[in-house]
Amino acid sequence: MENVWLVSAVWLGLALLASIISIRVAISVALIEIIVGAVAGNTIGLHLTEWVNFLAGFGAILLTFLAGTEIDSRVVRKHFWSSMTIGVVGFIAPYLGVLLYAHHVIGWPWPQAQIAGISLSTTSVAVVYAVMVETGFNKSEMGKIILAACFINDLGTVLALGIVFAHFDYWLALFGAVTAAALWMLPRFAPWFFTKVGHRVSEPETKFISLVLLGLGGLASIAGSEAVLPAYLVGMALAPAFLADPELPHRMRIIAFTILTPFYFLKAGSLVDFHAVVSAAGLIAVFLAIKMATKFVGILPLTKVFRFEAREGMYTTLLMSTGLTFGTISALFGLTNHIIDQHQYTILVTAVIGSALVPTLIAQRWFQPVFKPIGRDPALSSEEEA
Repeated sequence: MENVWLVSAVWLGLALLASIISIRVAISVALIEIIVGAVAGNTIGLHLTEWVNFLAGFGAILLTFLAGTEIDSRVVRKHFWSSMTIGVVGFIAPYLGVLLYAHHVIGWPWPQAQIAGISLSTTSVAVVYAVMVETGFNKSEMGKIILAACFINDLGTVLALGIVFAHFDYWLALFGAVTAAALWMLPRFAPWFFTKVGHRVSEPETKFISLVLLGLGGLASIAGSEAVLPAYLVGMALAPAFLADPELPHRMRIIAFTILTPFYFLKAGSLVDFHAVVSAAGLIAVFLAIKMATKFVGILPLTKVFRFEAREGMYTTLLMSTGLTFGTISALFGLTNHIIDQHQYTILVTAVIGSALVPTLIAQRWFQPVFKPIGRDPALSSEEEA
């Protein structure tokens, strides 16, 4: 189908269907969009045109950025060791577990086993953030701890992919230097710029942020990295400005969740080939089980050490077991660079998408804790009043 209007109508129709189903079954719309995308991709066929890939990619960038803006420095300072430890262990445990299984048990060569380990080491910032926004937990202390731990976890994934496979050249150095300069300047320049332009119908604030994200994303692509990688760091750099102006992230969330993120989640689901899934169902299930088991073995005891309530500990562990954005990016990196083949890619991507669905469904159905907004914390409330 070459009619861009009819193609876009099909995609948005599927997004609307997912929203309605999500409301009826009380499950995160991100997960329903993945399921709807998988069904549509294997029945009616979803054409991944250049503009669809752009909207999906921009959706991932913007969603990752918005997740970064939710990192409250006060909460991170108060719970630094819990966020750091959970994030580090959340990366190392599944990375080693999947790597050793892929290499020593099923005999994948070392580079292919490394791609498997990296792909399944992640925590999905996109899924976790989408769930947090829908449930309101992004405004709770526990939610901000989980988002901070997600960042540490995925930072480990990015570093592993970069150290093991990146080409260290001039472009990578330039990308690192420009990103570092942007992270230093943005907290100083952005608040001044936002105050000067104010809230306008033309949305200069949103355009400025999009310019920064796309510019750094373009440099990342030239350097052989991924456009979504610097988005989280930029979000963290601008978190104080966003916390001071709640209307700005609200407007950006409307843009993201209405138009952009449905394309990302529907596309993620459409990549699943049901025939390949059936033929490799056992191996996919094993990879998913290893990821979840190693996350549980590593993270659940830590939640007890840091005195999480029982439901909060289980909920945190389950959400940290999710994967999507960086998992699919890592698998696609392996396929694009001829490290893994199409069959291995399907196995890994399906396991990654399974990890976005299974633990999140369990967490939302049976372990969602009591909502405790940050305002109930006297220490944090007194800081806000000051």
